[in-house]
Amino acid sequence: MDVLRRRSLLTAGLVTGAALSGCTAEARPGTRSAAFDPDDWDSVRAQFPLDPDLVHLAAFVLAAHPKPVGDAIDRHRAGLDRDTAHYVQEQHQAEDEVRRAAAGYLNTEPANIALTDSTTMGLGLLYSGLKLRPGQEILTTEHDFYATTEALRLTSERTGATVRRIRLYDEPSAASEAEIVARLRAAIGPRTRVVAVTWVHSGTGVRLPIPAIGEAVAEANAGRPPADRALLCVDGVHGFGAVDTDIGDLRCDFLATGTHKWLFGPRGTGLLWGREWDALAALIPTFSGDAGGPGAAFTPGGYHSFEHRWAAREAFEFHGRIGRDRIAARTAEQAGQLKEGLAGIDGVRLVTPATPSLSAGIVCCELSTMDAFAATAALRQEHRIAASVTPYAQQYLRLGPSIVTTPEQIDRTIEAVRTLA
Repeated sequence: MDVLRRRSLLTAGLVTGAALSGCTAEARPGTRSAAFDPDDWDSVRAQFPLDPDLVHLAAFVLAAHPKPVGDAIDRHRAGLDRDTAHYVQEQHQAEDEVRRAAAGYLNTEPANIALTDSTTMGLGLLYSGLKLRPGQEILTTEHDFYATTEALRLTSERTGATVRRIRLYDEPSAASEAEIVARLRAAIGPRTRVVAVTWVHSGTGVRLPIPAIGEAVAEANAGRPPADRALLCVDGVHGFGAVDTDIGDLRCDFLATGTHKWLFGPRGTGLLWGREWDALAALIPTFSGDAGGPGAAFTPGGYHSFEHRWAAREAFEFHGRIGRDRIAARTAEQAGQLKEGLAGIDGVRLVTPATPSLSAGIVCCELSTMDAFAATAALRQEHRIAASVTPYAQQYLRLGPSIVTTPEQIDRTIEAVRTLA
């Protein structure tokens, strides 16, 4: 029933959306003019205006807009340019429609979703808004991105709560669920009020077992009063759109994400999901009122890039037409193919776990012959492969298969890396 409900919510309004956005494509990326067939991966790829001569293994950094999203952005922009005040009034339900589409994707309620401009904004709203007391503790890890670490530093300065960091694994490729959960469980203390983690580590490709971590946090909360129980807070940006799971199954309290990475949503869009919002204080006045529940009340007001925010609905609908499960399987299949191929090359050290349950779409590796920046440049210049470098002190070559790549391109990439090793 949950699957049927989610599909029903995701496909609600698709006829209207397709009519408005002209959901069309051609069999080759970059042109997009033939009818879109969501069951055909070539047709899915053709929805994107990406350079067809490149292998796009860094598309997740900041996503290209598929045709339905691009068309929605253009439609809203034209309306705003033509008769701004009237068009804004006409779109008074647009944010609610985005929340409903996001809720259908997550299998949750629209009231649980606040709209943001990015993961960083969501994390800022979350960690700066948490009601913490001096003496309480924020438990986090050494594997998190700057946006989390800096938001927690600012929160500590504001509230007097302390921040403690732990390592969940020593060697990413050898990480195990048992080790990760055991280390985190042992680190939760009586003063721990926040457990701040990242679903998929962008520096290694390790995917944390968030449901098992949620269970460990729940065990630690047994007998604690509500004001003292540990809240599991997740940066979910590299799992969102790449992993097939309902938000409730993650067993977290809050999750922040951008929708402009693996979901291929409009650039400059994101969301913050909360199970319950009593632990959070609003920081920015909302223009959404509170009729839509706490999600609306915690949505920052002000004038945004409305044509992008409103077009997020089409991103969720596009994802829904293809199927969240199919997208996750396609991503995992190619990531597994890539990991297996890289692991067999002399001079290449695979950093990301081979275990599918401990990885998602990001695959990181290290070459003995050159650093990550040189490898990225060589792949682009010599092989027309777009890769990226992990944005951390320890830099790895980072590759991200997705719905815009093919198994044949993964084989091509493996052979290209072989020539560099």
